[in-house]
Order: sequence, then structure tokens, then C-alpha cells
Amino acid sequence: MPPSPRLIIIGLDCMEPSLVFEKWRDDLPNLSRLMSQGSYGRLESSIPAITVPAWSCMMTGRDPGELGIYGFRNRATRAYQNMTIADGRAVRFPRLWDYLGKAGWNVAALSVPGTSPPYEVNGSMVSCFLTPSPQVTFTHPPELGDQIRNWMPDFMMDVPEFRSEDKAEILSNIHKLCDQRFTLAEKLIVQDQPDFLMLVDMGVDRIHHAFWKPMDPRHPDYTPDMPFSAAIHDYYCHVDERVGQLLAQCDEDTAVLVVSDHGAQPLMGGICINEWLMDKGYLTLKEKPSEPTALDKVEVDWEKTKVWGAGGYYARIFLNIQGREPQGVIPLREFKAFREQLIAELESITYPDGAPMEVKAYVPQETYRKVRGMAPDLLVYFDWLAWRSVGSVGTGELYAKGNDTGPDDANHAQYGLMIFHDPKQPKGGQVLEHAQLYDITPTLLKRYGVDGPVDLRGKVLAV
Repeated sequence: MPPSPRLIIIGLDCMEPSLVFEKWRDDLPNLSRLMSQGSYGRLESSIPAITVPAWSCMMTGRDPGELGIYGFRNRATRAYQNMTIADGRAVRFPRLWDYLGKAGWNVAALSVPGTSPPYEVNGSMVSCFLTPSPQVTFTHPPELGDQIRNWMPDFMMDVPEFRSEDKAEILSNIHKLCDQRFTLAEKLIVQDQPDFLMLVDMGVDRIHHAFWKPMDPRHPDYTPDMPFSAAIHDYYCHVDERVGQLLAQCDEDTAVLVVSDHGAQPLMGGICINEWLMDKGYLTLKEKPSEPTALDKVEVDWEKTKVWGAGGYYARIFLNIQGREPQGVIPLREFKAFREQLIAELESITYPDGAPMEVKAYVPQETYRKVRGMAPDLLVYFDWLAWRSVGSVGTGELYAKGNDTGPDDANHAQYGLMIFHDPKQPKGGQVLEHAQLYDITPTLLKRYGVDGPVDLRGKVLAV
């Protein structure tokens, strides 16, 4: 009998490598054992380093430009301010479990971002945190949803209101979400004996956003002895325990990959990108709001506007091009020169005290192998994501203390982690260098002799 599962992937959204590999390794016996027996290292994320599109990049081996997914929200049309959420229907390439399923593997994909709505696979699928509620069809096959509701009548798709001040409730829900995902995986391993199982826990990401400040003296609002200072440490220990329990349900020959799509760091502040653009004369409003307001809630004078931006972990910058946007003002022949000038101006943004800040503006056509859909004209990282982009107008300030979409303690970081251990081929703690999330799918297809496209972006890792 082959092992069940042959391969298990435990996705931990946003898990930070420095906490696992260094700070708390001694407190994480199961992850530490996998590290010492197998291979591990930092895993460079996509640009942008955010849940949507990073997991889809990892599972398809395609970059955001090839996918046409440049963030959580993307331009749906050339109309101004028409942004839509990129759900699973935006992913038009096969994913790792599709290739394995086609090769005859029985697969289970549980809560992997980019799988809402669920679709037909050779096995089972439970859709991700973008699922509106467990009342809609959230599984393949559909009857699996009924079974899950019987097992867990209060089955959660995500942590509700994780950007709020009700910290005790948030913490309780984060643990509940984690326990439900791992318990579901254990039940499906026993019931279906899949060859491949992947689950993603969003709780790690949610706990960073809600509880980083009391843990990290680097955070600008940290004070000693704050409530919940041990919340993240204790959660990492809880996840480690659940990893151990899950692997106890697996065959002793099961290969395991623990992986995160990006890391985390303290949120140091925000750059009010649209305020900056207004100061430069690139963005003109018909009337300035008297309090911070989302740009899509105010009237923009598009005939006098050359550039506008969107908030988030990074800034998306859009140019108002003649013949492309409805009221475009930048002639196409001037587009590239104007963009170069804008990059130079963005990259000269400083910290509030005037010290130089590391600002990096990425051009999609130079960053991705293809550019599908309606990409931003620039994607901008401030201080390698330690500072976020604040899209609101009416702040009257270039710098903001935090996030304009609710309380938030953490921003993402460009490097997540991977730990891989195959008991049949132990590596004894090999440290991986230069691994990227694009490498995961080509590496696993090659390892298991499963045919995949030759044009995937990643390389095959020696794990």
C-alpha cells in the first residue's frame, strides 16, 4: 500500500521565518524536527507579497502578470475606480493538485486562497476565506459541505472582524479557525485516504495583524507588559502542536511541506499616496473632503488628473493615459518618459524626519514574464513593506500612523518560509538558499514524475 497521503502541504499564511527558524525554534518541536531532518529556508514571495495572488502563484508556477492578478482587488475595466476582488475564477491555469489529479492521484485541497468558488478536482476541495458564507456551495463535491456542517455546525471561512478592537474575541476565533482546518484535514485523511492533501490556515496572518504590537519592541506603539504580548508565540506553539497531531494521522513515509506565502513585520507607518500625488499636482479633486475619505467616495477632476493611487500593503499607481482611460490626459508618446520621472520622484520619498527611505517602484512589464488584464502602471514598496500605502484623501498629511481600513499591527514581508521533509530522502537540516514560491510546483511535479508544462517560472529545488 502506498503511504496516505504520499504528500501533505501545510500552508501557514504569513508565517514569519525569523520567528520559526530563530526566535522560537526551541518552542516548536514538530517544526524543528522537520527542519533538522529535511530542508528548510526562506522563500521569496511574489511581487506583490500578499495572499492574493501569492498562493495562486505558488500553486500554478505562474507570476502575477501571467495570472493577471495584481492584488486582492484589480481593475475590472478601464473605467475609473472600478476595482473588483480577484476570486478563484480569475486563476486560469492548472494548479499542483490538478496536475496530480490528472496523473491519477486522489487529492484534497482545503481552504487554499484562490479556490472560491470551488471547482471539480479528482477528490475534494473546500473553498477559501473569500467564500461569502458556509451557506453557499463551498465544497467539491457539494455534499461534502453537508458533512462538514454536521461535523462542525459553526464552520468558519475566516476570522470575522479581525481588524477591530475586540481582541479577546478575535483571538478565540483565530484558534477556532485553526482547529477546524486541522481537524477537517485529519477527518478527510481517515475517511478518503487521499494521495495528496493541502490545507491553509489563515489564522497566522490574522494573528499578526491583530497582535504584533504587544509582541515586538520595534513597533512604534509598543509598550512593555501590554495585554496579549504572548498571543503570537502561544499561537505558533499551538500550530506546531496541530502539525504534530496531523502528521500522526499520516503514514510514516508521508512527505511534508510546511510553507508560507510571505512573512510579517511591524507596521511602522503609512504613506498617504494620494495626498502625495495631490501635493505634486498629479491628482486633482473637485472638492477636498474635510476628513479622511476613500478616493472612490470623492469627485476626482479627471481632466486635470495625471495619476491616482490605491492603498494596501504596497501602492498601486495608475496613469491617466489618452486613448486608454475615458478622460486620459497623458499622451501615449509621453507615457514612458513620464513614468520614469514619476518613479524617480516616488523613490525620493523620505521618512518623516527627512532621512532617505528605501522605496522601490516595480514596472509590471519588467517584473513579470507576461502582463495580462489591467495591471497597475507601477507597484510601489515603501521601506520593503514596513510602511504601507494609505489611499484615503482628506488626511492633510503625507504620513499616517497606521492603516486607514481598521486597527492593524503588522505589514507583510517579502520572504516567507518553507520546510520540506521526505522520510525516504532525509536531508539532515539542509538550508535552502534562493528559493522562491514559484519553485514549489515544478519541484514537486519533478519529484513525483508528474508531467507539467515546461514553461513554468520556477526552478527545481534540491530538497
